Amino acid sequence: MSLSTTLSLPLEAASLPRSFRLLSLKRSPTREAENDIRRISSQSLLAGERELVIQHQGNEYHLRLTRNDKLILTK
Repeated sequence: MSLSTTLSLPLEAASLPRSFRLLSLKRSPTREAENDIRRISSQSLLAGERELVIQHQGNEYHLRLTRNDKLILTK
């Protein structure tokens, strides 16, 4: 993906005490990898319940929705 942008500075910017350079407007590889991560909403996972048990490698993990709408994962 190629991204090209031209920026115009206001006239007052010419009097700024220090100069700067715009290095890159390209997306970083890390940002692109984050976009490839599968996402699912907590509402879909919990399906109206306040707790979900996740089985992983023979262990059970509990995902709980607190009274303050926070998620807690415990073993």
